[in-house]
Amino acid sequence: MSIVSLFCQIDDFFLDYEKQKLSEGCDSDKPERRGCPRCLHSSEVMTILVNFHHSGYRSFKHYYQKHVCRHLRWAFPRLVSYNRFVELTSGTLGLVSAYLRVRLGKCTGISFIDSTPIAVCQNRRIQKHRVFAEEAGRGKNSLGWFYGFKLHLIVNTDGELLSVEITPANTDDRSPVEKLTKGLSGRLYADKGYISEALSETLKAQGIILVSKVRKNMRSEARCDVDVLLLKKRMLIESVIEQLKHQSQLEHTRHRSFVNFRVNVFCALIAYTYQSKKPSVDLRELDEIIDSQIHNNF
Repeated sequence: MSIVSLFCQIDDFFLDYEKQKLSEGCDSDKPERRGCPRCLHSSEVMTILVNFHHSGYRSFKHYYQKHVCRHLRWAFPRLVSYNRFVELTSGTLGLVSAYLRVRLGKCTGISFIDSTPIAVCQNRRIQKHRVFAEEAGRGKNSLGWFYGFKLHLIVNTDGELLSVEITPANTDDRSPVEKLTKGLSGRLYADKGYISEALSETLKAQGIILVSKVRKNMRSEARCDVDVLLLKKRMLIESVIEQLKHQSQLEHTRHRSFVNFRVNVFCALIAYTYQSKKPSVDLRELDEIIDSQIHNNF
């Protein structure tokens, strides 16, 4: 997508967002400072932030100074210094989080859930780390210990994001599931970390059937062929996470603000929603299984 098209979509949303806030009698997220008016509009700041995750740059500072300031002045004639831009970033958190909700996909009745670690520093620097001292936590995954946060995701069969949540790293994967699944229905496929009888009953009351793998020390459950197949297709959400971490700059250790950290994560997710080709599940094999079951019943 061209940067002009991206800006037009974001700016259209910004106008609707401001109209809604005015109709509700809300003030702006961050009032303008006295003195000179800001040079960059919030929609311009957000466009630059989202486009960064499509640029291939690993560092936002290099992207802004070497790409935006040199090659995109025709699109943003009133650019500010890098330090000033970082200050403006924190003021877009409300707009970015609202726009991400608009960009979420629709539930198709088959969903996949998983979480991924977002480390904010190297393990040897945990004791000296101060930026996220009050927000981050220390957790453990299959690769070992890390310090930072967890990003919880739910996607549909087309690889579209349905729900997202950021928690400290020491949060149990099952804790935010009830909040994440609000408004969803159908079957939710997960790994062994989501096994919980209480959670299954809670989701069942919401109209959601939780299907997860079993641990080695547990008795295997009798499952239909459809559930067996879709549990194997759960790799879809891991492909989504891999793209977020390698094609977008979802995870890095250069953050200096918790607000800007959240803005970066949300912009990476927004950038993913603009990908023309997302990981998806081929449901033709699933249709064949259903057709064979119907044929056997008759």
